[in-house]
This record gives sequence, C-alpha cells and structure tokens, in this order.
Amino acid sequence: MRKVYLIVVLLLALALVPAVTAQDLTPVSLVLKWVPQSQFAGYYAAEALGYYEEEGLDVEIIAAGVDINPQQLVASGDVEFGIDWMGNLLATRETGQDVINIAQIYQRSGMRQITWADSGLTTFEDLGGRVVGVWCCGNQFPTFAALTKAGYDPENPDDVVIAQQAFDMNAFLNREIDAASAMTYNELAQVLEFVGEGGAFPVYTLADLNVLDFNEYGTAMLEDGIFARAEWLAEEGNEEIAIKFLRASFRGWIACRDDAQACVDFVLEAGPTLGEGHQLWQMNEVNKLVWPSDYGIGLMDAEAFDITAQIALDYGVISTAAEGEGVSYRTDLAQAALDSLQADMPDLDVTGASYEPLEVEVTANGE
Repeated sequence: MRKVYLIVVLLLALALVPAVTAQDLTPVSLVLKWVPQSQFAGYYAAEALGYYEEEGLDVEIIAAGVDINPQQLVASGDVEFGIDWMGNLLATRETGQDVINIAQIYQRSGMRQITWADSGLTTFEDLGGRVVGVWCCGNQFPTFAALTKAGYDPENPDDVVIAQQAFDMNAFLNREIDAASAMTYNELAQVLEFVGEGGAFPVYTLADLNVLDFNEYGTAMLEDGIFARAEWLAEEGNEEIAIKFLRASFRGWIACRDDAQACVDFVLEAGPTLGEGHQLWQMNEVNKLVWPSDYGIGLMDAEAFDITAQIALDYGVISTAAEGEGVSYRTDLAQAALDSLQADMPDLDVTGASYEPLEVEVTANGE
C-alpha cells in the first residue's frame, strides 16, 4: 500500500510541474515583419523546440500584415521585440521613437532585380531606357541606388522608366516590365513555380533568367533584424530578458540551418497560405541569407550598416546621417548571448562557416 501511495504522490507531483513552470515563465511578445512563412522559421523553431521555455520565456509570436506595423507596436510598448528591415528602423528613429536593432539575423540581402535571359539585360548598366519594376514603401531604394551607381537618374524617365510593381510577378511574366524586383525566397520562386496553359510545368527555370544581385553590386540594404525599444531595455532586468530571447532565437536559426525540413514543418503548423514546396524553397534561400555569419549569428556587420544608412540618407528615408554602434544598433546583447551559448554548449556552431545549401526541387505552384 505504501508503494502505491508513493507512486500516486509522485504522479501528482509530476502533473503539477507544467503548471508551476508556466507560472514562472516571463511573458514577452515578438511581432514579425509579415505573415507566417519560412522567412521567420528560426523563431517558430525556437518556440516548437522549447528553447524559449528553457530560457524562462513565454513568447507570443505575432504575425504582421498590411495593417500591422512592427515598428509601431514595439515603439508603443505593446510588444517587446520586432522584426524589420534597417531602413524602416532608421526612419522610425527619426520620428523620435527610440527603437534600436539588437541583433542582425540576415547577414545579406535577399532582394534582386531579375530580367529575362533572352533580353540581354545582364547588368544594372544595361537597364538604361528600360522599364524597371520597384515596390513601394521603402523597398525601392536598393534599386534606385544601383541605377544611380550605374549612371542613371531613377527620377528621370529619359534615363530609366520606373514602374510601380505589385507584390506579385504578373507584370514580369506578361513581359510588361523589363526588370522586376524579387526576393530570392519568394517572388523568384513564384516565377519558377509558374504553371502554364494545360498544366505545363516547368515553364521557366533559372536558365531563363538573369539575376542581378545588390549584394555583389554594393547597394544592398540590411533586412530582417531584431529590434526593441531602448527605454524598455534600460529598465531593470530587461537586458537579461533580451539576452535570453536572443539565445533561444539564435538556437532556433541554428536548428533551421541543420534541419530545414523540420523547420518548414514548424512553419506549416503556424498556418501559412503558401504551400510546402514554396516554404522549403524559402527556407533554403533564407538560410543562405543567414549563413555563414562570419562574426557569429546576430552580430552586425558595420560596413553593411554604413551602406544601408548612406542609401537611406541619399534617398530621403532619413534627413540626417544615422549614427551606428550604440545608437541605431547594439552588439553587446547579441555578443553576450553568443558568449553564454558557447560557454554552455561548446560544440554549438554559431558561425556556420561550413554551411552548404540544399538542392531544392521547384514544385508546381509551390505545392
């Protein structure tokens, strides 16, 4: 009887552990830049694999969209952490909001201009007199910077014709524009996933395209970074919370580097509108933007920041030059997260120096 009693007591104690643990977790929120997709897989992985919970955090991941602005939510204090591009953060800072980048996840830009291979438009210098598609809302500036570097005035239609491009590839597929904006992890895949009349597939491959890379041309702007409100960070204990959040998030991105398919599954569980094939392509392309991280995942490349800040200044995103380390961004929290991770897990690869991308098969309509 005593043995049965002890077993019952033990089972009751174990049943109480999750409730106690949940009560002890610190609640924080993360707002993404867009809807659930592999662009944000590292955060979904950190949640699914229990990394946030291991750090004592209960993280709510909030999907963004047309009506949800990450900068506004973080600046207002409604959300602790956000994901956005550096140009948007600099613009928000200039309005007087004290948002600051605390980790730069994407080490390189995924934005491209693409042209048809049979057009002969293989460089930015070839785009003079052509119709070039750009997106609104600050996404046009890498293209403007590249055209300027190539010797063209993007505001002079005699030099180049700028067309406002929808967030799809229809105008490009219909050959209404000569060059189109495309993210490697999204719109480029849409062209390759295109299904023709009668279900013909594939219609196009990478051999049918020229891909003009802003990174190689020196006019790329920094994309997905983690930011927070400086005033919130200054409150007692919040820097520690931020370091814990970064530790778990970094581990999530490392997990996605090492097992892309598992992370796609985590994203699919979050309910995205795009299919598994598209999500796997996206996961692979996003990994290329994160890895390798030469200084360690999350650490800012000062030169990349300077290029972004200069483009933002040149094209009126900001009216005065942005200050770097300690003002627009901090590296101390990401460094502390990396140092403590490596102390706890000496074999954890935080740079991905030997990272090799997968060979992903394109699927019809991304299904």
